[in-house]
Amino acid sequence: MLEVDGSDGGGQLLRSALTLSMLDGEPVEIDDVRGNRSEPGLKAQHLAAVETAAAVADAEVAGAELGSETVTFEPGEVAGGHYGTDIGTAGSVTLLFDTLLPLATAIDEPLSVTATGGTDVTWSPPMAYYRAVKLPLLRQFGLAAAVELDRTGFYPAGGGRATLRLWPSELSPLDLDAPLEPTAARVYSKAAADLADAEVADRQADAATDALADLGVEPVEHRTASVASDSPGSVLVVRLDGAPVADDASGRGRPLAGFDAYGAPDKRSETVASEATDQVRRFRGSGAAVDPHMADQLLGFLALAGGRVAVPGISDHVATCREVLATFDRPVGVDRSGPAPVLVADR
Repeated sequence: MLEVDGSDGGGQLLRSALTLSMLDGEPVEIDDVRGNRSEPGLKAQHLAAVETAAAVADAEVAGAELGSETVTFEPGEVAGGHYGTDIGTAGSVTLLFDTLLPLATAIDEPLSVTATGGTDVTWSPPMAYYRAVKLPLLRQFGLAAAVELDRTGFYPAGGGRATLRLWPSELSPLDLDAPLEPTAARVYSKAAADLADAEVADRQADAATDALADLGVEPVEHRTASVASDSPGSVLVVRLDGAPVADDASGRGRPLAGFDAYGAPDKRSETVASEATDQVRRFRGSGAAVDPHMADQLLGFLALAGGRVAVPGISDHVATCREVLATFDRPVGVDRSGPAPVLVADR
């Protein structure tokens, strides 16, 4: 049984270990789960990930309880079908989906998971980032996946509901080592219906659109939504579209990057827009093909399919995920010879 030190990687390390265990059929023990956090051990969203992974992979599990600091996971065979889970808090639905997304490469029949919790909460990818940035990027390389959003869940009540749908997939190498040269931008702004009178979604989008124009990037899409939710809240996502890979009419390898910001009480809509577009400003000229958050989210797929991905930098999340991948004998190297670090893996 493989052993993984979970003390320094937070929930991401746990999710990565579960995913790799299911893909490789390799039992794993994760010790000192979230040990460097102020409240170590499994919280509701981590427990939901363990329980859902166990159901999908018919696994034997020990330590699947709130507060547990050691989890043992012995997977069986990953199976298709439909599964459901309720995180019970505003814990992140998109992070739960991250645990399952690579399983598209291991299934023989469709797999779907409906989850209730926080669909748009801080420290996790907003739903628009997932649906408009991450999945379109991965579809270029063969991943057959979609997410349907039934209801938005903001912090603190959660109560959002979404379904991840996966189909059997075969990935091609992730060839994303050319810098993203923006050809267009897309703006996605959403706010709770309780904030409609303040025009929060429109103000966020308008301010972001103006700031992008000042950066010389033409927004070609501008979507706003007022949504029912159990808690007030708002979120803004900006997507940058890169030029397709040269001489590739299919567009395979077109870089995409996403940048987001969340609203909060007493936080102006224009401030939310500035936070997102300031990230765009810092990203430009980095030489990277994807945004900083996508860098660590692509590592598992890179290890599965091989390829090269230029990233803005080697963050702590990237470093931790590389360590987990090496434990499962799926190493990802770093090429530092160019303007940006390039993550490299052989298939």
